[in-house]
Amino acid sequence: MQERNTTHSEILTVLGLRPLSARSVVASVLLGTHPPRLSAAALVELCGRFGISGGTTRVALSRMVAAGELAADDGHYRLVGEALLSRQRAQDAGLEPPTRGWTGDWRMAVVKSGGRAAAERVELRRALADARFAEWREGVWLRPDNLAPASAAVLQEAPVRWMTGQPDGDPHALAGELWDLPAWSSRGARLLSAAPADPGDLVAAAPEWAASVFAAAAAAISLLRTDPLLPEALLPADWPADRLRARYATYIASIQALIRHLPRP
Repeated sequence: MQERNTTHSEILTVLGLRPLSARSVVASVLLGTHPPRLSAAALVELCGRFGISGGTTRVALSRMVAAGELAADDGHYRLVGEALLSRQRAQDAGLEPPTRGWTGDWRMAVVKSGGRAAAERVELRRALADARFAEWREGVWLRPDNLAPASAAVLQEAPVRWMTGQPDGDPHALAGELWDLPAWSSRGARLLSAAPADPGDLVAAAPEWAASVFAAAAAAISLLRTDPLLPEALLPADWPADRLRARYATYIASIQALIRHLPRP
């Protein structure tokens, strides 16, 4: 399903996606932009290309500002919400994984019990997940020690005891217990087979084709944010992550070319 005559709704169906909302378009394009800041006019026109009215887009922007996800200044909007900024950090890590040689060691994060607010617990769980740890038992998080140390401030300040060691049992079995690797691999393979391989020139493309590419890019990066970034020795055969990263790179290049043609007051 990679031909231009494939309809947008068919691609969404195969990818298991819903039509993009104004909020999802705004969040996705800012997450892929560095720095994450665009003019209101550009965001309104971009959403308009996907059949979203200017009024609907402006309401979504206002709600995102009220929710603390965006800040408005001088006719522009930029990401400020920690939830979205942490997603951007995880997204960037998924595209250029900071991996290193693996000696067989694992890192363990043990969260100390104590009176912490619910919001603090949620933030810590999100930071650990973004750092590609998986929860083995309540408050005990593990991953192979093949990534650079997590730099998120919440992990530096949180009540966490860090340890390094090697499991007594089979590390492949432990990885399979922590992550559903067959399901991730299957989802990645479906995205690669269903999504357009060549996005082409989105400036000249029909709105439905541009929307299909945008939806495919959003689906690809959403999956890559959850790539456990395991050492090659622990990965199943034909792991699709690198091919998915290469496909996303072609998407984002076309999307950024489209963004450069949008209004910049």
